[in-house]
Amino acid sequence: MLSQKCMESGIGGPFGCVVVKNGEIIGRGSNGVVANNDPTAHAEITAIRAACKYLGTYQLQGCVIYTSTEPCPMCMGAIYWARPDKVYYANTRQDAAGCGFDDSLIYEQLALPLQDRKIPMIALDNKEAIKVFEKWMQNPEREEY
Repeated sequence: MLSQKCMESGIGGPFGCVVVKNGEIIGRGSNGVVANNDPTAHAEITAIRAACKYLGTYQLQGCVIYTSTEPCPMCMGAIYWARPDKVYYANTRQDAAGCGFDDSLIYEQLALPLQDRKIPMIALDNKEAIKVFEKWMQNPEREEY
């Protein structure tokens, strides 16, 4: 079990994930947040990266994700961008919170208006930045994802 191996090896928390296509594991991931000093090194993220690299694409249609715990908000975002067919999970987010992995603050913050969030979200003048979007929309060769 990847989650147990990860925990016992000391490289990260008790989380593991695999991506499966046509009955074959095409991506594996375990938690590497502490070992890599990377807050994005969650099991689902690393498994998605490995699967996409293996397939040579950035989307996972036709794939199924199996993960040890209900994905956190960051991982859910990555899962929706990757577009797998299904996600199966074992432990709930409440189970994870009971072990100190509590994502409730993130869920609460996402529901708040930007001006009420704990970390200030400050809009900048976008006169120049919007021009890049306009050029993107004019590019007939853009690949939408």
